[in-house]
Amino acid sequence: MPAWLNAMLNRRMLICIFTGFASGLPLYLLLNLVPAWLKTEGLSLRAIGAFALIQFPYTWKFLWAPLLDRYGILPWLGRRRSWMFVSQIGLVAAIGWLGQLSPVDHLSLVIGLTATLAFLSATQDIALDAFRREILPDDELGLGNAIHVNAYRIAGLVPGSLSLILADHLPWNQVFVITAAFMLPGLAMTLLVKEPLAAVGTPRTLRDAVIEPFREFFGRHGVRSALLVLSFLFFYKLGDSLCTALATPFYLDMGYSKTEIGVIAKNAGLWPMVIGGILGGIWMIKIGINRALWLFGVVQIVTILGFVWMAWLGPAESSASRLVVLAMVIAGEAVGAGLGTTAFVAFMARTTHPAYTATQLALFTSLMAVPRTFINATAGWLVEGMGWMNFFWLCFALAAPGMLLLFKVAPWNGQGESTNPAAASLRV
Repeated sequence: MPAWLNAMLNRRMLICIFTGFASGLPLYLLLNLVPAWLKTEGLSLRAIGAFALIQFPYTWKFLWAPLLDRYGILPWLGRRRSWMFVSQIGLVAAIGWLGQLSPVDHLSLVIGLTATLAFLSATQDIALDAFRREILPDDELGLGNAIHVNAYRIAGLVPGSLSLILADHLPWNQVFVITAAFMLPGLAMTLLVKEPLAAVGTPRTLRDAVIEPFREFFGRHGVRSALLVLSFLFFYKLGDSLCTALATPFYLDMGYSKTEIGVIAKNAGLWPMVIGGILGGIWMIKIGINRALWLFGVVQIVTILGFVWMAWLGPAESSASRLVVLAMVIAGEAVGAGLGTTAFVAFMARTTHPAYTATQLALFTSLMAVPRTFINATAGWLVEGMGWMNFFWLCFALAAPGMLLLFKVAPWNGQGESTNPAAASLRV
């Protein structure tokens, strides 16, 4: 049996579907559904853009990740699954409650609740990322993370497509309750799987959990190389992330209805994303993570030009061609961002040490989230000052530094390092 087929036909890949879906849904709710909700309730683009700051827990989650490496809060579930369970219960409640509020009448409470939602989502990500790294052997990182990222992106179709369609026919409070219910499959997965048997033991003290992950990382790479890696983690997704920060308001400004956006996102975004992502994961088994970062990164940066094109065309009257334009832009973004993220997440997982999985992955994914949180918060000001077309050209330019850093951190002919001395196993 071919290696890629053997890798696909195991239970670890099924688990990666559930980890991806549970991880993606709350983030895409903040990125897609909340901005659409705020816009229809009358908030300005500047205010909507500033809501990106609510996502600050994604950039600071490495501060409490050592707690997840050191302790389990529900002994009967184990270290990883207990944090997964508690954060998922909180997310179901927070999402359901959010829709009962009015952004105009309860703005302070909406801000507080979305910040709590982001904190719970970031905590879930810490636990899910560590859990997934511990169940995947090194040779399955590419495919496992491809499946995770695909499920992550598919989850985005719930708040970014289904919920938008429902919002044209149902009140917002019902839309948010229905969206919250899609967290339940991830909760069921948490209860049904077993705790992974990590390759090495847990940190013995909280001090070890806090200090040793950073000491090990800088000691392994050297200060200069470690800083280059951290810079790469910041820049690789910068242009792509900023480009999609106000995607839904952009589509609305181009004259598309919420239903059109939802239907096109479901049909034009889903299948190119799934097929491209799976083929990309299989291809990564053959070419390796380094070359995938190069090839998928090129696709990711080129698809930004689709937004430039749509902005150049401007709002159009109702016609079949305008829907084709929307479909092409959404499909291109889904494939480009999906492939780039697949290789990027595999690179981060490969770079971690198994003794400090949660903390190091939290540090890496925090750097990945900085552009989405702080830089994306300026998107509304940039659009109002530059216009949509110049804004997307800026995003295209900001995608270049991450590609240039590949020469140092992931050279084309480099093989990368393995920090996992023995593949972890899962008692299932």
